[in-house]
Amino acid sequence: MNPFRWSYRVTYLVGFLICVGLLGFALYAEHVLAMIPCPLCVFQRIAFLFMAAFFLVGAIHGPRGKGGRWFYTAGVTLGALAGMATAARHLWLQTLPADQVPSCGPNLGYMMDAFPMAKVLKMVFTGSGECAKIEPILGMPMPAWTLLWFVLLAVLAIRAAASRRS
Repeated sequence: MNPFRWSYRVTYLVGFLICVGLLGFALYAEHVLAMIPCPLCVFQRIAFLFMAAFFLVGAIHGPRGKGGRWFYTAGVTLGALAGMATAARHLWLQTLPADQVPSCGPNLGYMMDAFPMAKVLKMVFTGSGECAKIEPILGMPMPAWTLLWFVLLAVLAIRAAASRRS
């Protein structure tokens, strides 16, 4: 089956399944491979979850008009852009020399309980030592893979919205 000929609904269902598969792999990496997620990893998971929700509702609704299609595409793209920014920041932290890596801070659960959301976001994006740890998967660090998937999924959503197929 040619993916360039998929209907809007099939394309969005595939996008949803890819997001679910990526989240499933993240849980596998956490619980089986013992790769404890840093706060930036958690935010990337949230972005995939956000995108999955828009992919699923878009697949179920299957709007015929361009307005509805672009609404779901905007949601997917918003999640992808947030994920790209987070993954890019994560990759940048991983390229820092060891003496410039920020010290490890509290985990995300503690930060969410102890600080207001604005401060939590600032602390997370400042980064910490655990975010700079590189654990490659198939030769690339996890944030490089997530960045690639955010781009591919955004392109998939935009292509589906621009297509004339229902």
